Amino acid sequence: MAKTRTKTPKENAPRLDSAAWMAAAFDVLAEGGIDAVRVEPLAKALNITKGSFYWHFADRRALLDAMLQSWMEGRIAAIRQQATDRGTPAVALRQLADLYTRRSNLRGLAIELEIRALARTDGAATEVVRNVDRARLAQVTGLFAGLGWPRAEAQSRAVLFYSYLFGQSLLDSEVVTAAARDRAIDALLAPSP
Repeated sequence: MAKTRTKTPKENAPRLDSAAWMAAAFDVLAEGGIDAVRVEPLAKALNITKGSFYWHFADRRALLDAMLQSWMEGRIAAIRQQATDRGTPAVALRQLADLYTRRSNLRGLAIELEIRALARTDGAATEVVRNVDRARLAQVTGLFAGLGWPRAEAQSRAVLFYSYLFGQSLLDSEVVTAAARDRAIDALLAPSP
């Protein structure tokens, strides 16, 4: 009588699409940084063969490029939606500030910091970060202009606003309390004199 061979989990695993590989890669990026985004560990974590990866991506660089493109498109779409779907400029700015100071997305922040770190040495990442920064600053400049600030001052406030939002996440919450953060945002969002 012939023995029936039992399939291994990798043989029973469903075929993953490129989005599933990128989602797993973003998880690894958030947890372990850019150096942790490697084909073999990803395949192991997904319990699937490396062949599935190579069906969708030529190599690790192709995965990184797809991740950068996805991140850029997501961040640009998010700021456009956040800046336009929230009502008045004052309300939109306050809600943007709340997103980063009260309901911060630690995973998203970790990914952003890793991509920005990569941008110091990688031309594709540099261009992606520039595009995201341009889009964010353009939207927020428009909101400050909507508060009555002249264009040059609105641009300066947009830079201060984003610098504060990202920088405050690095500050110790016992040193810079929630009340101090609220006062800083109130000062940044003051209407034009």
